Amino acid sequence: MGPIMLAFLLAALAWVLVAGTYMRERHPVCFWYLTGYPAAVVRVLGTWRKVALVNDLTVSHRPARGLVGDVIVRGEALQPVIPRISFPRATRTGLRAVVRLRPGQTPAPFIAAAEALAHAWRMHAVRVSSPERGVVRLVATASDPLERPGVASAPAALLSALLGALENGGAWVMNLRKEPHWLITGATRSGKSTLLARLITQLAPQPLALVGIDCKGGMELGMFGSRLSALATCRREAAAVLGALVTEMQDRMRICRAADARSIWELAAKERPVPVVVIVDELAELYLGTRADRAEAEQCSTYLLRLAQLGGALGIHLVVAGQRVGSELGPGVTALRAQLGGRICHRVNDPGTAEMTLGDLNKDAVDVAQSITAEEKGVAICTGTDGGWSRARSHLTPPDEAREAAAKYADLAPELPALTRVLKALEMEEDA
Repeated sequence: MGPIMLAFLLAALAWVLVAGTYMRERHPVCFWYLTGYPAAVVRVLGTWRKVALVNDLTVSHRPARGLVGDVIVRGEALQPVIPRISFPRATRTGLRAVVRLRPGQTPAPFIAAAEALAHAWRMHAVRVSSPERGVVRLVATASDPLERPGVASAPAALLSALLGALENGGAWVMNLRKEPHWLITGATRSGKSTLLARLITQLAPQPLALVGIDCKGGMELGMFGSRLSALATCRREAAAVLGALVTEMQDRMRICRAADARSIWELAAKERPVPVVVIVDELAELYLGTRADRAEAEQCSTYLLRLAQLGGALGIHLVVAGQRVGSELGPGVTALRAQLGGRICHRVNDPGTAEMTLGDLNKDAVDVAQSITAEEKGVAICTGTDGGWSRARSHLTPPDEAREAAAKYADLAPELPALTRVLKALEMEEDA
């Protein structure tokens, strides 16, 4: 090979490497379709038999047996039968394939083998699900899509907030019309406060009332005070505000009953009360305290439970957040948890909180939630309206942006006379 040809080949190789790096950084989806996906297909189909054998994803025929005199005659040695896998289909973030189960097989061994499949196929992760009987779906992601989540989009709707991006590249949306109450957990610096800021920023332009309960003196929710219709900063104020909301809920019941309606959404627009979203930051502060505080804590627990049980149809929604949610807070927390159908779990410090958040809905999501690292700020496990779960990451909302949004839409904060009245009464008692 002459020096000119060698130089040409080296230049071409350098160009391919530069172009590949550029495509990977600027156009990752195109890079995946052109180079990553074909190589992944070869790995999936080439390793399927070996992976199935090693991870007990096979079945064996029952041996033939016969009796000749007093001697049992067995058939040939058992032969493992590999379940069929479909040709992998490309997605924007990886690929998916379907496995047809053999008679007697269940999805459990495939779920247990998910990590082995990810290593064999050199993928970031493999998610295993069973959408129908006799079928296992394998969804593989080539890299973590939440490392640099794109700006997702979703149509604007009342009581709907675009929180961030899902691991499949879709929009992470909290829709309070579909799931009226939510539980959010996360350790310090896990992204829980950022998520609440994002939620309030998204709800601020909408025609609804925001009520804050922040028993840490209002340190977290105080920045949104201009947009809040009421803010309770201690347990005493929280009990009063929640009690007033229960009274408001009863008034709405009477309105619906008089109109023969089962929810406020069946009322005429002019008669419909304004929706209310109650945001509780650090739930444990409402339940923990001295013996003297027990009466107020029980009041808060009872009021929250009543709002969760009956408030959804009446336009009163709960978003409850906390670092730790466990049975040690009392039976009231367990009862409340059962009424909060929407769940979001960031990185947590104890397995009990992850179990409390996700265990009753998605057992397999608990382990994934506990694998979230301290570097993955904003990453969480969230439940979906289909009963499944997904990894997601909230859009970063700086405090200044949240304050600006609250101030910009301060004039949209509707007055809730009952709440204002009880807070003023408490203030007068303290001044007296």
